[in-house]
Amino acid sequence: MAGKIKKLIDTLIEKRAQGNPSIASTTRTKLLLKGIDGKKYDEQSTDDPVVIASIMKIAEEMGISLKV
Repeated sequence: MAGKIKKLIDTLIEKRAQGNPSIASTTRTKLLLKGIDGKKYDEQSTDDPVVIASIMKIAEEMGISLKV
C-alpha cells in the first residue's frame, strides 16, 4: 500500500496540532530535524519500513498514538 508514510505524517501533525497552525508548523520542523521531510512523501511514495518505524517512534515520544 503506497502512501502510508504520507498518511502517518499527516495524521501525526493533525493529532498534535489540533487545528493550531503554529503547532502544525513546529511539528513539521521537529520531524524535519529528526530526518523526516514531509514534503518528500506523497500518496505514490513507496512504504519504507525504516521510515515508518521512525515516524512511529517520534509519535510515541510526542505522546501520540498512530495506527499502522
